[in-house]
Amino acid sequence: MAVVTMKSLLESGVHFGHQVKRWDPRMKKYIFAERNGIHIIDLQKTITAIKESYEAIRKIVSSGKSVLFVGTKKQAQAAIQKEAERCGMYYVNNRWLGGMLTNFSTIKKSLQRLRKIEKEETDGTFEKLTKKEVSERLKEKAKLEKNLGGIKDMKELPGAIFIIDTHKEQIAVAEAHRMGIPIVAVVDTNCNPEGIDYPIPGNDDAIRAITLFTSIIANAVIEADNDSGLKIIETLGDEDDAVQTDAAVKNDDVEIDDYSNYQPTEQKEEDIEADERDSHDSLVDEDKLYK
Repeated sequence: MAVVTMKSLLESGVHFGHQVKRWDPRMKKYIFAERNGIHIIDLQKTITAIKESYEAIRKIVSSGKSVLFVGTKKQAQAAIQKEAERCGMYYVNNRWLGGMLTNFSTIKKSLQRLRKIEKEETDGTFEKLTKKEVSERLKEKAKLEKNLGGIKDMKELPGAIFIIDTHKEQIAVAEAHRMGIPIVAVVDTNCNPEGIDYPIPGNDDAIRAITLFTSIIANAVIEADNDSGLKIIETLGDEDDAVQTDAAVKNDDVEIDDYSNYQPTEQKEEDIEADERDSHDSLVDEDKLYK
């Protein structure tokens, strides 16, 4: 049985949203409070969303369909690949190529090309080619592997798609909508939860939070035929039965007993970059202004 505790959510920083000025008003119902200019996400609603998403993924996988894991931001790439491989599913963690879902027939041709080059590499074909031709083949293979390696064995469209950061993966969301594929996604306070079949409010920037969410979905795939399902421990003191994940707290971390009064001191990387852009855009060339 997979176990998720309130403590693991807190320690992974799941409750940290973006700066208040960066929020999407449609996320209002998932926000608990505001501390030091940062939105705090309501973890009770996160837990409810996790339960619903977990059961949805279990049903989809038990019906014989696959799940596609998507997360191309640098914080998500390693977790997406590791957890997708752990549960035997497909993933996209480098770049979402337009048409991956809506034009899958063309994508399949690229996958066939990748498999052909891999075969040529082992069946002796490379030995009959010139060094230049071999070099070109290997470069082509590396490019295809980088973008399509995670879906190399995907023969048909997935039964569901799990997304980290719908704000960044808008094309993937749009394609899933168009193809009628259910979407399970982590939505931060700067995202639009509307149109997401199973939105999970939470931090989509912290590596430990991303790892925790991704491992939960991977566990749902693995436990698809297990009747025991997911166990949620909502108190902070009953985590003895909890499973350890890569998102577990480090020994030198401070334990948070009451997240509603916690005041975060660090800004998210995206907010820092946005502030820098705003600062740059606001600079005025006085010579031009008073010319």
